[in-house]
Amino acid sequence: MPITSLHPSHPLTPQELTQLWAQLHEATALTELGLLVCCLGLAWLVVRLWRGRQADPSSIWFGHHVYDGILFPVLALLLAVLAKKLLLAEVPLAVFRIAIPVLVSLAVIRLTVKVFKVAFPQSQTVRLLERTISWLAWGGMVLWVTGILPMIQDAMSDITWKVGATQISLRNLVEGTFNVIVVLVLSLSVSSAIEVRLLKGATENLSLRKITANLLRASMLTVGVVLALSASGIDLTALSVLGGAVGVGIGFGLQKLAANYVSGFVILAERSLRIGDLVMVDGFEGRITDINTRYTVLRSVGGRESIVPNEMLISQRVENASLADTRLMLTSEVQVAYGTDLDQLIPTLVEVVAGVPRVLKDPGPSVLLSSFGADGLDLTISFWIEDPHNGQMSARSAVNMAVLATLNRLGVEIPYPQRVVRQLSDAD
Repeated sequence: MPITSLHPSHPLTPQELTQLWAQLHEATALTELGLLVCCLGLAWLVVRLWRGRQADPSSIWFGHHVYDGILFPVLALLLAVLAKKLLLAEVPLAVFRIAIPVLVSLAVIRLTVKVFKVAFPQSQTVRLLERTISWLAWGGMVLWVTGILPMIQDAMSDITWKVGATQISLRNLVEGTFNVIVVLVLSLSVSSAIEVRLLKGATENLSLRKITANLLRASMLTVGVVLALSASGIDLTALSVLGGAVGVGIGFGLQKLAANYVSGFVILAERSLRIGDLVMVDGFEGRITDINTRYTVLRSVGGRESIVPNEMLISQRVENASLADTRLMLTSEVQVAYGTDLDQLIPTLVEVVAGVPRVLKDPGPSVLLSSFGADGLDLTISFWIEDPHNGQMSARSAVNMAVLATLNRLGVEIPYPQRVVRQLSDAD
């Protein structure tokens, strides 16, 4: 049988498919198979040495293992292409004719799945999306190798319809959808990597970095989708009617959602609320842990989290305990009996409260006679703390315990409610 080479840049015809099956039974196929195994082993070794012993589970390049990241199939594909170039003039290609599309499909599956898992870590549909992408990638690879895919493309080109003055074929629509998905995956991958770089180790200007990452992601997605549709042969002017319909939908049905997105960018741009601020919204007090484009996450000291729509943070009153200054004043009240020497007691209480660990020395605490109660003298104790995120109740409790111990030590009476009971005799 004469040595012929199958061209690797186009799908197989039925005659070439028969020839490929025959070449797989020749001795040269073992040479290709051995070289392919060497390429896979070298790719595995390089990735294993590159990632080290402990891999970052969140890394889309390495993953949990050597073979489930993006880097392994991409590196194996490059080595296989290089080996194919070296063997092209020596032996007929049979194994590499199948192996290269398989590696391409594997790289596509790894890339899309890893990117979507990083971009949407809490989504429950990622697993279903992974299976769908896998079936589509493997099915496309089989159709390409067997030569069925070009026939399907030609058939889809014959199915056309008009949108306005533009004629669109089913092939344009399918290819446009595929290009948009590829652009979305690449844009999410690049924007996620940039966002990690921007937010890694950031302690200052965290909100500014967050809005920069969100704007960059939105810009990349918009430009990428437009370019993908244009590359597929779809006239973007044909989408003007659809764009108008979407605009009307946003104006009526999606106005709340649009308001939340706009409010999110306003909050990040004005920096009126920042990640780490202690705020109270609608009776819920907590620290801001994340500001997304649609909602803001508050986490209370007790561990409960509240998801607040961004529009609420713009339209309602928000109490921010750390906007300009993290220091916060707390108060506590105590009542002492009438006749207590306040000139001696008040300086003593001020000194005791100032000695409580979390109480600030500047501004210092104060003890004031706030009112004359029915049963005793009402004293108001005011003090400042600079770490309200560690809990306000614990600081107030420590001050109350110190005051109670001081009153007991000095013998100052905390009066009980007193009532005068008058008994009338029978004569009255």
